[in-house]
Amino acid sequence: MSERHPVRAEPGHVEVLAQCADSVDPAARAQFVYLGRQPILDRDGALNAYELLFRAGTHNYAEVGDNAQATAQVVARTIGGFGVPAVLGSHRGFVNIDRALLFNDIVHLMPPERFVLEILETVAFDAQLARRLTELRRAGFQVALDDVTELSDELIAVLPHADIVKIDFLQTGRSALAKLAAAVRGHGKVLVAEKVETREDFMLARELGFDLFQGYFFARPQVLAAPRNRSPRPALLRLLALLSRDDGDIAELEAELKLNPSVVVQLLRLVNSSAFGLGRNIASLREAIIATGTRQITRWAQLLLYADGGDLPWRADPLVQLAGTRSRFMELAAGWLHPRDDDFSDAAFMTGIFSLIHVVVGSTPAAVLEKLGLAPQIREAIVSRSGPLGTLLRIAEAAGEGADAASIAASPDAPAGFTALTPEVLAELNLSAAAWFGAHIDETAT
Repeated sequence: MSERHPVRAEPGHVEVLAQCADSVDPAARAQFVYLGRQPILDRDGALNAYELLFRAGTHNYAEVGDNAQATAQVVARTIGGFGVPAVLGSHRGFVNIDRALLFNDIVHLMPPERFVLEILETVAFDAQLARRLTELRRAGFQVALDDVTELSDELIAVLPHADIVKIDFLQTGRSALAKLAAAVRGHGKVLVAEKVETREDFMLARELGFDLFQGYFFARPQVLAAPRNRSPRPALLRLLALLSRDDGDIAELEAELKLNPSVVVQLLRLVNSSAFGLGRNIASLREAIIATGTRQITRWAQLLLYADGGDLPWRADPLVQLAGTRSRFMELAAGWLHPRDDDFSDAAFMTGIFSLIHVVVGSTPAAVLEKLGLAPQIREAIVSRSGPLGTLLRIAEAAGEGADAASIAASPDAPAGFTALTPEVLAELNLSAAAWFGAHIDETAT
């Protein structure tokens, strides 16, 4: 990413805030969501794309404690808060993304023709990541490598899996720039000079054959503001419960969405952001549901719950973090057991999400789940721990408490195939689930 130190926004487009954070009343500031964007220009100085940046308020610098949550909020605000046309116009948006979200279904909310996945420099490259990047590029995404500073063995290994390379002009020695740029260009990649702060740097980058340019020399990030669309956690949970039911229909989904105008507004923006190829405007909520599809709506509800669901941020809410980590663990374990069964993985995720909802509302699991109308197999898994999902839930609970989860998977009453969840596999899944929330590896291991 192209940020270096706190700056104040320049006056400009009406969407751009010019005041500093101290001049805005905190109560008023809480009514808005914010987003930063910085132009990326071509060799002729024309706008080519924007990098989208997390902003917590009107102050024009990032305050990121959790990369995954920050990215989720950038995506949610771009698609649902502002709308892609308002943020990007006809251009593409570069979005910083960490390893956890690269492997998450949420990434597919972003239309690949409008968003570039900018891989943070902290993401370690390995065979698993290589396979995932291949999948995402086949789905139409372009992959950019962020903050490259040297011609390392790891860079050479990852280049075949990337389309764009952003070279950091502040951190790269001038004597190394020519060799680094030539090597990247030799692999046929688009070269971006980032953190360009002087005319001399810009002229040097042009001479070295860079294709795109970004930095304070051209423009500082702009801060955009939009009224906050509040999506209460109970409403999102009801929506997810309805989406999880085998017998749910469009009429029920339409009725539930009508009770949540803020979600409807964001859903319509989601439709408009995606390449559905309808060739006409959406005239009704039912048309929006059909055009989007229930899987995309589910992803969207999960993203809203993850990014902005409650009064506390996810990282500060231990109950939500437990439910989210558990649901991700169950989804990963289900995918490990049945790689081609997306329905089973989706049901496992939902089971984890709702396994603690009774604590949130202060009731019993049976009473809460009966009102929500969950799919029978999910309800029974939570209430009586029965069936494959019930076994997965018991395994997830044990794994989360540091107990012997593998013995549950290997027990005689476990469903067929569960012995594949060995201690080694469970440890890896537990770590991956914790990483989904940006948790530290040391904290996971304790």
